[in-house]
Formats: sequence, C-alpha cells, structure tokens
Amino acid sequence: MRNFAGTPVVALVTARAARDLDHDLPPLVGAFAAAGAAAEIAVWDDRRVDWSRYDLVLLRSAWDYTERLPQFLAWVERTAALTLLLNAPTVVRWNSDKHYLRDLAARAVPVVPTTFVDPGAEPAAALAQFLAAQSCAEVVVKPAVGAGSRDARRHARNDSAEMLAHLRPLLAAGRSVMLQPYLDGVDREGETALIFIEGRFSHAIRKGPLLPAGAPATTGLFAPEEITARIPAADELAAAERAVAQVPFPQLLYARVDLIRDGTGRPCVLELELAEPSLYLTYAPGSAARFASAALQRLRTFRQPGSGGQALTG
Repeated sequence: MRNFAGTPVVALVTARAARDLDHDLPPLVGAFAAAGAAAEIAVWDDRRVDWSRYDLVLLRSAWDYTERLPQFLAWVERTAALTLLLNAPTVVRWNSDKHYLRDLAARAVPVVPTTFVDPGAEPAAALAQFLAAQSCAEVVVKPAVGAGSRDARRHARNDSAEMLAHLRPLLAAGRSVMLQPYLDGVDREGETALIFIEGRFSHAIRKGPLLPAGAPATTGLFAPEEITARIPAADELAAAERAVAQVPFPQLLYARVDLIRDGTGRPCVLELELAEPSLYLTYAPGSAARFASAALQRLRTFRQPGSGGQALTG
C-alpha cells in the first residue's frame, strides 16, 4: 500500500543514453525539492525499478522509444495502472506517431503539408504524386515514428533516386514515412518552439536549422541543436494555442509546439510534442518551478476522493 501522507516521490523518466544529455533534469530535481517533493531520475526500461513506489511518474526523455514503440507503450500502460503517469497513456499513444498531424489538419490547425507513405505502398508512385502536388525545391523524408531528427534527411527535388533510396529501407522495416516540403524560411529564421504548462504558454525558444543540405541522417540520439531564447510573434502564439486547444484529449500537463513559417509567412505546426519533449527549462527562469508546481497540483487532485487515484492505495 502506498503511503500518501509522506513526502511525494516523483520519477523523472529518461533513457539510458539520454540521462546525461537531458538538460531539463537537474533544474527539475531542484524545483521539486524546493516544492517539498523528492524527484528521482529513472530509466524507463530498467527492470529493477519498482514504479509503484512513485506517487507521480513524469515522462521526460525516453528518446529511444522510437526504436521499440510497442515495448514502450506497453510499459506506459503497465506503469499508469500502478501510479499517476503524465502525460496520460492515451495522449502518449496518439502523439508517438506523427499521423496525428492529420487529426490536427482536420481540425483546421495549420500544419506543414505532409504526405504519409505507409508500408506496402509503392514508394515511387507516392513520391511522384507528392512532387506533382508540391512546388518545393527540396523535400524532407523522415519516419512517422521518430525523434531527434534521426533517420530524417533533406533532399533536392530532382534527386528522386536518392529519396527512394531513403524511403525504401524505412518502408521495408515496417515504418511509415513522411514527405514534406522543405520550407526554406527555416534557414533564415529557424524554428520557434513554444512550451505550455497546463495549457498556458510558459516560454519559447528558437531552434536553428536541423537538416543541412546534403547531410546524411544523424546517427546519434538526436541531431545537435542551436538553441536561444525567443519571444514568439503574436501569430506564432495564436497558432500554437490553437494546436494545443485542438488536441483530442483533455488535461495536458505539458506540451511543446514546434512552428516554422511557410512560403506565405504563415506559422505552421511542424510537430506537436506531448510525450517526451525537451522543455528547455534552462532558457526560462522560473519555468522549472512552474512545471513542478503544476505537476504536484495534478498529484493532489489525483489523490482526492472520487478522482480514481485512491484506488491505487489498495
């Protein structure tokens, strides 16, 4: 039986390879301590961890989930049956595959034009159809289940052979692939990533371009990033708020919306990160404390009679 009377114990979930690379972890450990909780860093696939001993489990940097998605989602479900896991399993399941961009587009959220090529499709025909619909000079090819720009590349429009050589092994491995126009505004302005806590805007950062022309896909856990703090423009904030509001699940503890501008200057959603995003807390003083406070309030609500959380005491 878990004891709800003592100091709350929080797990900050990471991957083995990410433990020393996630710059959000140290400020979060400190913020939870300042708020009267004990935060511990735990690796999601470490079989020695007893997840039932934690009052709250927060998904932070399980960045290797893309290589073992069924195993990761099974772990999410098992852990959520033992304790409070955030964001919730339904959110994680939906957000771990970028087919969610279709759902956002159907809800009138501006997204980067995306064509999905699923296993079993003829890649040459799908590529030809995409190129006929898009006038872009360059094309991004990347997996629909992916993180950190792994297996993502930027190709010249006229190099169909190279794109097909990129597409075919991914499809043969049973992975769905995304085709997107490369919006060259990112070379000038970068991406804007807006972070939300409990549905409210917290802070934003600028990411420099991640896919150099002609470069191979990164082989690391994630591509090197050039990060600076940024104040979002009004239209970027409005687009990000719309994206968060149109998520088909309530009660997001955290969200990150990555935006780039299209050829008309309109901000479009490149990715909506709800499962394991970097929140860039070191670029925004006070953001780690806000996150810890919101998470502990969730825990207090979860413990209240009638919430369902009390069922975990037995």
